[in-house]
Amino acid sequence: MKLKTKSSAKKRFRFTSSGLVKTGQCGKRHNMRKRSNKMLRNARGMTLMHPSDAKKVANYYFHV
Repeated sequence: MKLKTKSSAKKRFRFTSSGLVKTGQCGKRHNMRKRSNKMLRNARGMTLMHPSDAKKVANYYFHV
C-alpha cells in the first residue's frame, strides 16, 4: 500500500533538493509592536531547520 503524505506537514514544510527542510520564520504572528524592525526584516521568507528537528519532520512527513 502506498504511504500518504501528511497534509498538515505538507502545508508547513518544504524539502530542498539536497534533503534539508525549509520552514517559515517564527515569531511573526502577533505583537509586532514589540519586535524591532531589524528582527522583522531578518524574519522574512523561509529558513532552514536544524538537522535534529528536520529529522523528526521528515520522519513524520512520510511514515505516520
